[in-house]
Amino acid sequence: MLSGTKILDLSRVLAGPLCSMLLGDLGAEVIKVERPGSGDDTRGWGPPFDARGESAYFLSVNRNKLSVAADLDRPDDVRLLRELIAEADVVLDNFRPGTLERRGLGAEAWRARRPALVWCTITGFQSDPGRPGYDFVVQAESGWMAITGDSNGEPMKVGVALADVLTGKDAAIAILAALVERGRTGQGRRLTVSLDASARAALVNVAQNALVTGGEPARWGNAHPNLVPYQLFRAADRGLVIAVGSDTQWKACARALELDALANDGSLTTNAGRVARRGEVTDTIAARVAERPASHWHARLSAAGVPSGVVRTVLEALADAAGASPLTGVPSSVGGRVRRPPPRLDEHGALIRSRGWGAFER
Repeated sequence: MLSGTKILDLSRVLAGPLCSMLLGDLGAEVIKVERPGSGDDTRGWGPPFDARGESAYFLSVNRNKLSVAADLDRPDDVRLLRELIAEADVVLDNFRPGTLERRGLGAEAWRARRPALVWCTITGFQSDPGRPGYDFVVQAESGWMAITGDSNGEPMKVGVALADVLTGKDAAIAILAALVERGRTGQGRRLTVSLDASARAALVNVAQNALVTGGEPARWGNAHPNLVPYQLFRAADRGLVIAVGSDTQWKACARALELDALANDGSLTTNAGRVARRGEVTDTIAARVAERPASHWHARLSAAGVPSGVVRTVLEALADAAGASPLTGVPSSVGGRVRRPPPRLDEHGALIRSRGWGAFER
């Protein structure tokens, strides 16, 4: 899909590398530039490390790339980067303001020289691009932690660095849109995507609830602020989630759980009625679900067309991911394919220095 599209990846850690990996999955030619000696920060983020000494964190977002080590303070390396930028379709970076500009590698100067170039910078904070951006800090300041966790517990971060992940995907979307525009007009685009803006946008309905009511959203743990029943219940052996999203599903849910009294209660026919009697409805369901294993109730609910799911471990979830690999990670989520394993540091340095983008012709 993106065969022949040249992506120069000057980013590190998670959001930028995830973005370039997605583009690489779709066929783009990605050169990853890393600092000599240590490389991308995440090469040292372990354990766990694989048998070759590569960290699992690094492996998770760096397949389908070639690696070259370059020192921004060495004239020969800066010259190499200029040569690569001169032929790139897209440059991706997450440097703090001024870092690239001081070496003659600034986005604005290159865009003026090459109007067809697409350049995307990922920052931590939209209003303060110089502030270091870490997922945990962004989750705290974006409102996520305030609404995550038990209602009586401490604010909680999401178990995955989701602000980074969403930002990487937002950056990939923005780059793809810019490439489509360039195909029509011949003009590239200067893009800036930030972790905090992506995180705020991801509040979606929670943000809208706050805007409509003017009130602060509460933490609901594994429940839903607007829907009942829509939460975790403890079956006899493990957790089970039930997600009733319509009044028709509610009736089917109550009957599948053999709770005819709830099914026939006219005041519970609508979701608003169930929200008003949240405690009674969820307590009754919890007592019934606890009587049997999760698989029993999941089978009954599924047969009735009621969304439900057993709480699985990560390894159980990965068992469904055909092609998941300790080296190349989880299969592409965007319809791409794995063509190269994640590179060792400077694995392709000599080849890139001698052939530039021609390194992909081998």
